[in-house]
Amino acid sequence: MQVAVVQDGPTAFDRESTLVTIDARTREAASAGAGLVLFPEAFIGGYPRGSTFSSVIGARDRSGYQLYRRYWESAVDVPGEMVDRLADLATELGVFLVIGVMEREGGTLFCTVLFFGPEGYLGKHRKLIPTGLERAVWGRGDGSTLPVFDTPAGRMGAVICWENYMPLLRMAMYDKGVQLYLAPTADSRDTWVATMRHIAVEGRCYVLGCNQFTRRGDYPPEMDSTYGDDPDTIVTRGGSCIIDPYGQVLAGPLYDEAGILYADVDPGETRAAKFDFEVAGHYARPDVFQLSVNETRQLSTVRHDEGEESR
Repeated sequence: MQVAVVQDGPTAFDRESTLVTIDARTREAASAGAGLVLFPEAFIGGYPRGSTFSSVIGARDRSGYQLYRRYWESAVDVPGEMVDRLADLATELGVFLVIGVMEREGGTLFCTVLFFGPEGYLGKHRKLIPTGLERAVWGRGDGSTLPVFDTPAGRMGAVICWENYMPLLRMAMYDKGVQLYLAPTADSRDTWVATMRHIAVEGRCYVLGCNQFTRRGDYPPEMDSTYGDDPDTIVTRGGSCIIDPYGQVLAGPLYDEAGILYADVDPGETRAAKFDFEVAGHYARPDVFQLSVNETRQLSTVRHDEGEESR
C-alpha cells in the first residue's frame, strides 16, 4: 500500500476553513494512489505556537480567557458532526485517514488523533501528557485510548509528538504489534528525524513523522505571538518524513514548504526485519522485565449514578 504524509497548515481556530484544506489534500493523496493519509498533530483547531494565552505563572488576564474560548469553540466533539464529515470523506475515497485534532470534553481540551477507514470512524488516541506549557491549555489522556487497527498494510497506531520519548509507551505499541507507527508532531528540530529513525529500528516498523508547515498569517492577527506580526514569518517549518523498518529514509525530511510525501510500504518487511531483533519478542526478556499497562478509563470527576458515587 502507498502511504501519504501531509505537511501543510490549518487555519488556526477555524474548523470550516481547515476542513477545506483537509478535503483537498486527502483527495490529492488518494488520487496519487495513497491508501493511508496522515495529517499532523492538532491540525483541526491548530497548534497555538508562540502564544502565551496572556498568562504567566501565578497570573492570567481576560484576553487569555477569551483566546481559550475561541480555541475551545474551534475544537471537535467526539462523537460529533465533524467526526461524521471526516468519516464520510474517508468512506467516499476508500482510504485510511488519520488526523490530529483538538478534542473538547466539557471545558477541557485534549490533543487527540482520530482514526478513520473505508468503513468510517475507527477510534481515537488522546495524548497522555502535554509537553511544557501545552499543559496550561490541554488536559491529560489516559490508557483507555491506545488503539492499534488492522489495515491492508499492517497494524496501525499513533503516538503524538513527545510521547515518542516515553519508552514504556513505545513498548506498549510494539507489544500490540504495530507495523505502521504514526507520529504526528509539532517538533521541527533536526533531532526529530533521528528520533523517527531510532523508533523504526527499535520497533522494526514503518514510521511516518508528520508535522505542520505554518506561517504567522495562518493564525489570527490579534493572537498574541512571540513570532511578531509579519504574516510571512515561518512559525513551523515541517520536517515530515517516512522511514522503513531498517531505519532508512524513504521520503523527506521536508522543510520550509507545504507538500505531501509518499512511500510504498510492505508489511512483510516489518517481519523480515525482526530476524535479528524483536523488541517485544525474542529480545524482550520477560524473565527480567515486565510491562503493565492500565487501559481503563480514568474519570476526571465524580459521577452520581442512582445515588452511587464512583470515581
